[in-house]
Parts: sequence; structure tokens; C-alpha cells
Amino acid sequence: MRQIHRLHKKNHNRIQITTVCRKIGIMSMCTILALSASGCGKKNQILTLTNVSYDPTREFYEEYNQLFAKQYEETHGEPIRVIQSHGGSGAQARSVVEGSNADVVTLALEHDISLIEHTGLIESGWVDEFDKDSAPYTSTIVFLVRKGNPKNIRDWNDLIQDNVDVITPDPKSSGGACWNYLAALSYAQEQYHDASKEQDFLKKLYENVSVMDSGARGSTTTFVENGKGDVLVAWENEAITTMQSYPGMYEMITPSVSILAQPSVAIVDDNVGMNHTQDAAKEYLTYLYSTDAQKLAAQFGYRPTDEAVLQEYANVFDLHVKLTTIDDFGGWDNAYAVYFDDGALFDKMYNE
Repeated sequence: MRQIHRLHKKNHNRIQITTVCRKIGIMSMCTILALSASGCGKKNQILTLTNVSYDPTREFYEEYNQLFAKQYEETHGEPIRVIQSHGGSGAQARSVVEGSNADVVTLALEHDISLIEHTGLIESGWVDEFDKDSAPYTSTIVFLVRKGNPKNIRDWNDLIQDNVDVITPDPKSSGGACWNYLAALSYAQEQYHDASKEQDFLKKLYENVSVMDSGARGSTTTFVENGKGDVLVAWENEAITTMQSYPGMYEMITPSVSILAQPSVAIVDDNVGMNHTQDAAKEYLTYLYSTDAQKLAAQFGYRPTDEAVLQEYANVFDLHVKLTTIDDFGGWDNAYAVYFDDGALFDKMYNE
């Protein structure tokens, strides 16, 4: 197998923090962290929430936090500040387990939140706390290629050709990468109906991966800013955002078969109890389902779960692509046991 470089940054659990605040002066990072740790804090402190999220949501939540803060202040007559943290979804989940003071998590997949639940920080039943299995927006997996599509990539089978250089993140640290793997497997299952041939297809695909970053945004940086690879296997929203940021330089290819990717959200019950932010955290996640927030999600390339809003943006998304779901793989616990846990099929394939 062609050597794959895993680009894991040192101290990958260290949280990158971006503040999105309104009507406040410049403050030091230490002050921001102190506010995050104290929640409501003293009487005169501004109410603060911390959202620990995954890589590609960065720009969306920068805008959403301002939208929510405006609505919250109009409703309650007091300001609120939201702190953002972004990284590979699996790494972000581990950071919460290891002590990151998240009030809410908005991660790439249900399994990452379940890992936090198993520590007792999140109460069982969280997946039913909000509509649509606590997934306020969805996405799918597509290909991003350079303008003109020089390698003529149209579907998954084109990614196993000898002259194609593929960029995709590492399923051991990235939730998006798990979706990528299962989307490719969905295609292989439809084509071959034979487990051995399906694994051969995936092996050939990953033999063509030249750079395997720890997170989806890192892979986008490798492809776009560093100019590596012929095709990026990416979240649909990440591909749309890239094309908007670099007009005329990239094209998005939707394969014949993909998967319905459902990023999940949850309140970190133990933390909001200490921070006295339970009500604000619930409002923050509930507001993701509002019409304004759903339209904002669509503008950043996420598929709204509000059907009326989705149809309003039907020109943005390919609504006819065949999509499998995580249920087709027995749910996330089974998918991890079979494909992603240490020693499972991905490790066996990668180590050959």
C-alpha cells in the first residue's frame, strides 16, 4: 500500500478557541477561558456558553452565534456570549471527556456524543431531546475536484484508478472520515454484493490516499491551500463553502451513491449544572431548528431538516442522489465494532 502520511498535530486535544461576541471589548484569552469555566459566574458577568464542535462548522457557528445572541438579548433583555471550539470530531469528544468545559457539543456523528454519555457527563436519552434525533441539519459525502475535472472523476470507481491521488481524513480521529468510509462502502456494496470484493475496493481506494489528516478541515487545507491531490472526499457543506470561497477554481461531483450524514447536538448535562447554563444551552440548540437558523445552515451548505426550507434551497443540493443511512450498517455501535475500533476492518486494511 502506498504510504499514507497521518498529519496529527501535537497535542491534538488542545482546543482551538474562537470567540464570537457582541458589544464587548478586546479581552485576553485567559479572561475568556475564565468566563467559560465559570458559566454565569458573578452577578455582573455576561452569560457565557461554550460550544465544542467539529472542523467544518466553524464559519456556520460564527454566524449562528451572532444570530442567536441577538435573539436571546431581545427575548431576555440581557446579552450572551458564545465561545467556539473546533477540531476533529473524535478528538473534540475526547477533549470534553478529559475536562473541556463544554455546555453543548455539536459533533459530526452520534457515536462521538455517545462516548461522552458513557462517562456520565451527558444523560442517556439525549438523542431524543431535540427533533430529528437531535440532528438539526444534515449533509452527505461528495467529491471536490479542481476546475475542469482533469482526471474526469464522476463516481467512486474513478477513485481507485492508478493515476488518481485522493485526500481524505483519518477515521480514527475524524467523524467526517467515518462518513467518507461508509459512503464508499455503500457504493461497493451496491456494486459487488460480496464482502471480500467490497474490502478489495476499499483497499484500492485507500492505497490512493496520499495525505490522511486528523480532521476534515485539515484535509480541505491540504487539498485547497497546499495543492495536494486530485480529489478531496468531503462533506457536501465543506465542498460548497470551498467553492464559494474560491469562485471558479473547484467543482463538486456528487457520486451515484452516498450516505445521509447526520451531525448530532447535545447538552453536556454535568457541565451546565455546574455552570448554571441549562436553560440557555437548551435555547441555543433549540434555536437551530428555527426558520432563520435553518436558512443560515442552508447558506453554509448544510441540508436543513425543515422540509420547507430544504425545498427553498433545492437548487443548492442534489436531492436525487441515493443515500444510505447509518441504520444500514447496524447503527454506530455496530459500525465502530466492525470497521473503526482498534483492530477492526479499517485497521486491518490500513496495516496490510
